[in-house]
Amino acid sequence: MEFPLLIKFIDARQDLSIQVHPDDTLAWERHQSKGKTEMWYVVDADNGARLRSGFAKQVTPEEYEQSIADNTITDLLQEYDIHKGDLFFLPAGRIHSIGAGAFIAEIQQTSNITYRIYDFNRLDDKGNPRELHTELSKDAIDYSVLPDYRTAYEACNDELVPLVSCDYFTTSLLKLTKPYEMPLDNLDSFVILICTAGNGTITDSKGNSTEIRQGESLLVPADVTGLKIETNEKLELLTSWID
Repeated sequence: MEFPLLIKFIDARQDLSIQVHPDDTLAWERHQSKGKTEMWYVVDADNGARLRSGFAKQVTPEEYEQSIADNTITDLLQEYDIHKGDLFFLPAGRIHSIGAGAFIAEIQQTSNITYRIYDFNRLDDKGNPRELHTELSKDAIDYSVLPDYRTAYEACNDELVPLVSCDYFTTSLLKLTKPYEMPLDNLDSFVILICTAGNGTITDSKGNSTEIRQGESLLVPADVTGLKIETNEKLELLTSWID
């Protein structure tokens, strides 16, 4: 059985490739695989760190293809200066890339299907250009243009703040300054806790207890009916489950 979510910490030391992921229909048609919808939460960012998400202006598939050939694809994309706590939801089909200096928590469908669009003319360890998936990506991209690709939310302490809810996962933010009890009896799912700052102790309804600190994740089984969370300092957790 395949676990439905992947959780990653991405610490980008250089600009990562521009890419896109197909949706479920296209991924199954081409690869007998699920597609990939994902989200990014910025855990930390160097001064000047940026990322790209979506198109900055309307383009046709032909203009997109030409921009890869003449190395102007970055001119078509929306770029953002990023800071700790910024949030981006990336449905399948949205073109994107992570820039140098970004430290990001990524929550996504379990899928390895990625189409590399542009890699800044880098070479592999044999001196060859890395493979691009220009034709595959052209039909996978959503070419619609949005006024803003960031996901807005209002952070507050000591309560569960909704971030993203989609067909594949629901994610919230929990910033704690005091003990917190999290009921799970109405939830028919596992819960993943991702620690993005601080440290604390988590005790489940069965009496199991464990410490958690920044950079660690905890998988809570679906038969746990509640959690008690204590913080030794300001504790920040992302919580994710499936509906």
